[in-house]
Amino acid sequence: MVREVNVSQVTDAVRDLAIKANYVLPCDVLEALKGAMEQEESPVGKEVLGLLIDNAEMAAREEMPICQDTGTAVIFLEVGQEVHFTGGNLVEAINEGVRQGYADGYLRKSMTVDPFFRDNTGDNTPAVIHTDIVDGEKVRITLAPKGGGAENMSAARGLTPADGMEGVKKFVVETVDRAGSNPCPPIVIGVGVGSTIEKAVLLAKKALLRPIGNPSPKEHIAELEKSTLEAVNNLGIGPQGLGGRTTALAVHIEPHSSHIASLLAAVNIQCHAARHAEAIL
Repeated sequence: MVREVNVSQVTDAVRDLAIKANYVLPCDVLEALKGAMEQEESPVGKEVLGLLIDNAEMAAREEMPICQDTGTAVIFLEVGQEVHFTGGNLVEAINEGVRQGYADGYLRKSMTVDPFFRDNTGDNTPAVIHTDIVDGEKVRITLAPKGGGAENMSAARGLTPADGMEGVKKFVVETVDRAGSNPCPPIVIGVGVGSTIEKAVLLAKKALLRPIGNPSPKEHIAELEKSTLEAVNNLGIGPQGLGGRTTALAVHIEPHSSHIASLLAAVNIQCHAARHAEAIL
């Protein structure tokens, strides 16, 4: 049976998510910051983590942005195959929600009309939209604001199958080392491995949505996440690049089947404000 969903509902949901995601840090991220502060050995690093926690709690309490960079509006859309949208164009409805949310929430507008001619669009559109068709009659919308500083430090590389898991680990550590303080650590690291290059990059970004503290269900991937996180934190970059043991809060790796000749890998770095919010229609 087909379920009709008016696109005005999508606009309303996206509008609310844009504000919520920029005001309220997810509980798993906040708890990870608190846990890191307890374990941090550097006095400066511990102090910085305390300030980040205070900032996140104040943002939620006072209803203001966690960070002045309120990011590109990245939308992950899961659409049940029994859903039929009515009342207008879905993409236009999403962008209208972004437009309203960034205006009503007093959020910084950061999108340009063209990558070379840098005129601001004035409303933080267009959104970046990733759509999956799934079973059922529900619509799941996840909005993840992505700041420019962290996004700029992301990378993709074509490894060889012989490089294996150690090659992926080395690539991740090198990417974080090169990034240094630029992505505002402590960071969350999303890694996509396998398939084609565009799929690996998308998997890396999706990996950032997994709650911190939830390792991969695949044992060998979970072990790789653990060892890579340890190697990253041994770099000593620390909170905000001021030194310490807490360079990253988590490494999340999402694997995919791969061509026999390929081992594609991508790293998507998220800053300490690992923001996202979701709604189900």
